[in-house]
Amino acid sequence: MSLASQPASLLLMSPEDNCLIARTALASGDVVAIDGLPVTLAQNIHIGHKVARRALAVGDKVLRYGALIGSITAPVAIGEHIHTHNLASDYIPTFTLGQDGHHFLDKDDQA
Repeated sequence: MSLASQPASLLLMSPEDNCLIARTALASGDVVAIDGLPVTLAQNIHIGHKVARRALAVGDKVLRYGALIGSITAPVAIGEHIHTHNLASDYIPTFTLGQDGHHFLDKDDQA
């Protein structure tokens, strides 16, 4: 079966995303289509895990569903697995739980 006739093994969740999501478990050596180009995977990729849509440098922001999910901590090639070994979370809580159990905006986020 040619690459063009294979069902898509990677999902693009939003046009702004620079990562793709594995629809199935993928093996090192598998050839997948990334933006229409054949790319040979260098690692095994678990179902639901992220794959680089393009090369990413240290400090680049990773977008999934069009939203920032973290920053790259080591260079990543196109088709490479993105996970905790090369991605740091950029999560910053915007709400704080007060002593009375109610949520309120952090002081820096209040208008």
